[in-house]
Order: sequence, then structure tokens, then C-alpha cells
Amino acid sequence: MTGNTIVEVKNLKKYFHTKKGMLHAVDDVSFTIDKGETLGLVGESGCGKSTLGRVMIRLLEATSGEVRFYGDDILKYSSGRMKDMRKRVQIVFQDPYSSLNPRLSVSDLISEPLLVNRVCGSTAERTGRVLELMDTVGLARRLVNSYPHELDGGRRQRIGIARSLALSPEFIVLDEPVSALDVCIQAQVLNLLNSLQKQFGYTYVFISHNLSVVKHVSDRIAVMYLGKIVEMSDYQSLFKEPLHPYTQALLSAIPIPKVGEKRDRLILEGDVPSPIEPPDGCRFAGRCFYRQEICTRKTPELHEIEPGRFVACHFARNLSRRSS
Repeated sequence: MTGNTIVEVKNLKKYFHTKKGMLHAVDDVSFTIDKGETLGLVGESGCGKSTLGRVMIRLLEATSGEVRFYGDDILKYSSGRMKDMRKRVQIVFQDPYSSLNPRLSVSDLISEPLLVNRVCGSTAERTGRVLELMDTVGLARRLVNSYPHELDGGRRQRIGIARSLALSPEFIVLDEPVSALDVCIQAQVLNLLNSLQKQFGYTYVFISHNLSVVKHVSDRIAVMYLGKIVEMSDYQSLFKEPLHPYTQALLSAIPIPKVGEKRDRLILEGDVPSPIEPPDGCRFAGRCFYRQEICTRKTPELHEIEPGRFVACHFARNLSRRSS
């Protein structure tokens, strides 16, 4: 943990009881995030990335582990102390329509956090703050009395972003904030998030299954597979030389926008293991083209193979030499 670290996650676990056994949604995850940084969190649907984001801000309670905010473990906070903490950590959800109350106008939706936390002393002050937030996220003031069903997806997501900014937080979890939007609207929202970060110094966790999107917004990227982080690196190194076989397969699947240009595809075979009582050893072993006997009996630890580069693979050094 450095002096610039704002969030430190240590050995975080989140298990769910099911009829068939214990579902390991997040299993022994550790990382740090520096102030003003964007950590991209990517992986297939069901890998646990959204659950991880929710556990970090205690929308879901952790099974075990620590989430330290400026050194304090917020998982040990009382309900009263956590209520104050909510002003400092926020989330933007994936579906902007289902996350908004359809009976409230834009003004009411944005002012709701201000009312609940008694931030503004008067109606005039609250109205002024709402208009200020609308200007910040690029919502036209003429929409102040509109309702969510009257707006498109991009405007709805801007409402969600405005709500998350209402209390001037320091740390924001962005849970697939553009996956439900058209491509052109995605670009607008991503540019808005980047602009807000530069202007106010926000710290983000950006959750997505789209590596192309994550590449353009993240300082570092963590790749998740079946509840575990298998690789973490700055985005340039990860895209230039992915070390984990799963990351290599993900990158090979990204469409190339140039006609005639081709990329060697790595086709994964086999099925994803069940997250309910997952098997011993590496969880990717059944689909890995480099697997050996040790992979099925010993779980690889996430270790630093190069400065700032972490990978959970028994043969990562050999793969690094092979790719270079």
C-alpha cells in the first residue's frame, strides 16, 4: 500500500449458499487502487466482477476479507458510520432505466441523494445544486421536469451519473455503465466520465466485459475468471503482451476494424467449471492449451512477475518468453 493508495482490497471473498452447495462468486481477491486512477475489471459474464464491485462498497456483505478506504476497513463499520461513508463512495449501475424510479422527474431523481443526506439547507439551494449537476453531466436544463420514460438511454445514464456525483464522492464503481447504450452514445458517456475524472480527481473501478472499452478508460486492468483475478497490469503491457492464457484468448477475440487484416484466434475448448464448489487447482485448466499435471492439483497464486505486472499461472514466465 502506497501513500497515494485510496482503496486496498485484501483476500476478499463473497460466497452464496445454494441448494447445490457454496457458490464462490468472489474468491480471495486482493489489489490496490491509487487516488485518481481507473482500474478496469473485465471478464466473462458470471465471473464475479459485478459482485466484487458491490461488495467493495457494501451493497453486498463480504464473506471474509478486508476493504480498506484510506487504511480503514469499512467492512467493520457500524451502520451509522457506513451511512456517512456512503457520501464518499458511489455506484453507477448498468441499466439506467431500471435503476431510476419512473415516478420521479429528473429534478426529483437528482435531488433525492441531497434530501436523504440533508445536504442542502433550502429548496432554492437544492434546486441550484440540481441544475449545477445537470450542467456537469451534459443534461439540458429543459429536461428538468421530464421523466425517465421520455428520455433515451444516454440521458438516463447521465441522470445516474449526476445522482452518483451529488454528494461529491471520492470513489465510484462504474458497473458496465455503457453496455446497454448504442455505440455513439457509449463514446459520449465514456468521454464524460474521463472529463469528470480530470476535473474532479475521481477514482474509478470500471467494470465491463468489453476489452476495447476498458482499454480506452483504464490506467490498469484486472482480468477475472470464475471469481479470481488471473492477471493485472497496466493497459499498455496487457494489450501488447498478455501473459495469462485466458487473457490471450480474450484479446484474440476482439474484432479488427480494418478490412483484410487478420488476427490468430485462440479458440477455447471445454466448459467453464461451476462456481459452486469449484475444482482444485487452476480453474482455467480445463480450457487451457498449456495445461500440465500441476495445473489440476495446485492453485496458482497471483504473483508479481514483472514490476507492476501480476499473473496467476504456473507457466507465466515461459509464456512471456514464447510470446516475445
